[in-house]
Amino acid sequence: MNTPYYIVYEQRIKHNLDIIADVSRRADVKIIMAFKANALWKTFDIFRNYGIESTASSLNEMQLANEELGKLAHSYCPAYTDHTIAHYMKGSSHITFNSIAQFERFKERIHDFASQPGGHSISCGLRINPMCSVVETDIYNPCGKGSRFGITAENMPETLPPGIEGFHFHALCESDSHDLEKVLEAVESRFGKYLSRLKWLNMGGGHLMTRNGYDIEHLISLMHRLHRQYPNLQIILEPGSAFTWRTGDLVASVVDVVENSGISTIIADVSFACHMPDCLEMPYKPTISEALPDGCESPFSYRIGGNSCLSGDFVGDWAFDHEIKVGERLTFEDMNHYTTVKTNMFNGIQHPAIVYQRINGSLEILREFNFDDYKHRMD
Repeated sequence: MNTPYYIVYEQRIKHNLDIIADVSRRADVKIIMAFKANALWKTFDIFRNYGIESTASSLNEMQLANEELGKLAHSYCPAYTDHTIAHYMKGSSHITFNSIAQFERFKERIHDFASQPGGHSISCGLRINPMCSVVETDIYNPCGKGSRFGITAENMPETLPPGIEGFHFHALCESDSHDLEKVLEAVESRFGKYLSRLKWLNMGGGHLMTRNGYDIEHLISLMHRLHRQYPNLQIILEPGSAFTWRTGDLVASVVDVVENSGISTIIADVSFACHMPDCLEMPYKPTISEALPDGCESPFSYRIGGNSCLSGDFVGDWAFDHEIKVGERLTFEDMNHYTTVKTNMFNGIQHPAIVYQRINGSLEILREFNFDDYKHRMD
């Protein structure tokens, strides 16, 4: 198959889903999927088999949950409007508000909706900010100083507004259970007096329970402790990366090799800026299957640059066991979560196709892109 293309592996998704389902059962928690990490709906048949629900932070994500998972969404948006709240009510089982003012503005409409023909009850919650930062990268830290997300303890009233049934917090990013323990200590310290009055506690995302080395038993023990202390609470986790961690790759080809000031740069037929944006935002250096492990020395060392006109569209350096030639293929590993959802068509760069490898080994092309996709984005 011509490059570039993403390839997603159904067997690896099933492996992650088996882990998540086991944790959900043993810890007695609800684990729902965050579309912000994965919205590749043509793979959702396997998610439906596990009865997965989802969170939504936009009307598009909510509609995707309704249509492709067949479920109402657990919705959170930094700010609702008169127009959007009407849609959120129809497609959501839970609605979390970022401020008390937002809840007060829309609570009557939600109450009235539930009593109308065709309506349904909606559980309302508040997003809290425990002000406990365990995320080192500022762009992904929702608990940094001055964050716009959630209500801090000093801004919370002594008595919760009638109609608030849950709290939501999000403080992790591809983190482990020991980070979660630190955040839970902050939540209980700052908001513990409210927890016995609630029906649910949503711990947001960032729980990377499918990563090798994640301490699953520690996570389960934390959840059991919470159940003992707060038997009134349904515990909800909404990881993004965990569902599709290491479930897909991006395959590219070498189209040229250039040299400047002693630096050899492979130019590939993909772009970090367009097709792997987290590599520049986080930033991080992805693993390439054909390269030597980090730390290995070799006379064949290369920076890799994307085929766009952005000067910063590069990451490096990788060592190989041979001199790289035009036409060779490079496999950028773990390019499913937070990848296809964030790609763009800057510079009109050709977008990779998306391929699905089924459990039986067959390949299915889910999507190919062409000029019309680029042009009609501006229709």
